Amino acid sequence: MIEIKDLYKSYGDKVIYSGFNLTLEEGKITCLLGSSGSGKTTLLNVLAGITSFGGEVPALDCSYIFQSPALVPNLTVLGNLKLVCKDEGAINDMLSRVGLKDKTDSYPINLSGGEAQRVAIARAFLHKSDILLMDEPFSSLDLKIKKQIIELFFELWKEDGRTVLAVTHDPDEAAAVAQRILILKDGVIAEDFTPQTPVPRTLYEGGNLREKLIGLLIK
Repeated sequence: MIEIKDLYKSYGDKVIYSGFNLTLEEGKITCLLGSSGSGKTTLLNVLAGITSFGGEVPALDCSYIFQSPALVPNLTVLGNLKLVCKDEGAINDMLSRVGLKDKTDSYPINLSGGEAQRVAIARAFLHKSDILLMDEPFSSLDLKIKKQIIELFFELWKEDGRTVLAVTHDPDEAAAVAQRILILKDGVIAEDFTPQTPVPRTLYEGGNLREKLIGLLIK
């Protein structure tokens, strides 16, 4: 279990979290769903240790997938992946898995948006971390590419079994990927529930789960 206890975080006079508690089950995909400004990304940054905070938060080795791929522009795909893994055999195997074997020597500027995000996902799984943090990693992709990237993520995750905390403002994405969904409003968990159907679910499948999430967000 990963436990956050009595978290306090503010930016100047604006309090984001006060007395916030959360337990994450290891090996599960938890999704924080909320509007902009609800504290989603701040919580990821606290867990990653890249922002100051009060309270008790475990020191974790984190992998991070951002909304944009955040690749180093002057390094090739291979160079970017070698920042987190020195085993070229493992890197080449991962590039084959994500369909980018022929892009080893390409620079980020020469990749499509979907290809760059595949590199970012490969980087996250190559780094053997305690937890994988995802900050709206599918939101900038068009529908067809988004579906492909989500399928790729699950292919890797099923073999890896990493604990995942994802954040999104999109109920469709939460409905597609999450084993546990937390509705976050103004730094407080307003709803906490576990869908009964297994993941992965079909993106934009609609149905009761999607409708429930939309209802909770506008409640």
